[in-house]
Parts: sequence; C-alpha cells; structure tokens
Amino acid sequence: MQTEVSAGLRHLWRLIAEDWPSLSWYQRFESLVAFALTLVVSMVIAVALYRLIIGVVVGLLLGALNPLDLSVFQAVFGQIITLLIALEFNHTLQYFATRAQSIIQIKIVLLIALLAMARKFIILDMHDTSATELLSLAAATLALGITYGLILERREPRE
Repeated sequence: MQTEVSAGLRHLWRLIAEDWPSLSWYQRFESLVAFALTLVVSMVIAVALYRLIIGVVVGLLLGALNPLDLSVFQAVFGQIITLLIALEFNHTLQYFATRAQSIIQIKIVLLIALLAMARKFIILDMHDTSATELLSLAAATLALGITYGLILERREPRE
C-alpha cells in the first residue's frame, strides 16, 4: 500500500515537473500547494485505512465488535464513507496539481457534498435527532441533488 502511494506521488510529481517551465509563478504555487495537500490527504487516508482495518479485524476476532449492532454498523460504514470522501477529494487534488483541470469543477464538489450527506444519514442516531434537524438535512440533500442535476443537465444534455 505504501509503495503504491509513494509511486502515485512520484508520478504526480513527474507530471508537475514536466509542465513546470511553461507555468506562471502563480500556477507553480497552486501546483505545489495541491501537491502538498495531496501528500497530506494521502497520509491521512493511509492512517485511517490502517486504523479501520485493525479496528474491524481485532474487534471481530476478539468478539468486541458485533456487526449486527446498529451503532457498530453505523460507525464502521461511517468510517468507510469518510475514506471514500477523502479518496475522491485526493483524486480531485491530483487533477488540480497536474493542471489537468485548471479549476476544481463544481460537479465534483457537489458529489463530495452528497457523499458527506449520505455519510451523515448513515451515522445519524434517530433517537437523538429532532424532526427539525432531519428536515434540514433532507432539504440540504435535496438542494444538492437538484443543483447537481441542473449542472449535469446543462453540461451533458440528453440525446
């Protein structure tokens, strides 16, 4: 896993280095910041994945983790979705660092926000959640979904 991450970062750095002479000073600054963020997020992902695997395996082997318990299920899948969000965020940063995309596309930001909302609904404790909070989360999710649909419709018209 570590060698794959380091190989990916070396490849990313190689792509940045190839375009370096043609970049303006600000584009170089943006690329360096995006590369640094990619490095940091990659380390966070690696540590979070390691802790998730160890926690689940040890918990299952020792019997301390009951996968049928709703709170355990919510916690484990909440962590998995958090990792998926971090991976998508890191993927977006890599595009930005290599100048494959000059700006972070709103479509990707909306998808990450929708993933975060899905995570929130999964880890939500229905006993401690008020109707107002639930309605607010549902409205925010609906607004994100509609916005994503409108952007998708505008950029990729149906045949």
